[in-house]
Amino acid sequence: MSTPASPVRKAQRTAKWARTMTKWLIAYRHARGPRWNIVDFGGATGAESRGVVDLMAIRKDHGRPVGRTKRGDLFEVILIQVKGGGSRRPTVSDLARLQVVAKHHRAKAVVLATWRRDKELRLEQLKNGQWIDAEPHEIFG
Repeated sequence: MSTPASPVRKAQRTAKWARTMTKWLIAYRHARGPRWNIVDFGGATGAESRGVVDLMAIRKDHGRPVGRTKRGDLFEVILIQVKGGGSRRPTVSDLARLQVVAKHHRAKAVVLATWRRDKELRLEQLKNGQWIDAEPHEIFG
């Protein structure tokens, strides 16, 4: 007979699955044009690390060159906070921090990815301090 997982281990496993499902959705299911590369800021043991950003999607910007750059010199960046299971939604303080980080890195978008077992992954985009439901192609298309 196996012992049930502790709440901490269960939360770690849920967080890991939430990050995995988010990466799959971005990198494979909705890959159009230049491919998004995903940077995972999870801790060494699979636990969450410090900071308000859990994942970052980045790809080369093949759009019109700016200044003395050439096509492909610049990047598009999307910051992602991931929530799994029954974890609480971002606080007002988290929203303010995300906006500061997004401005600092000139992020194209800030996304909240929510995953619950046996349910579809849900994406919301931060616009004017509010989370707005979004489809993957609207953000990563």
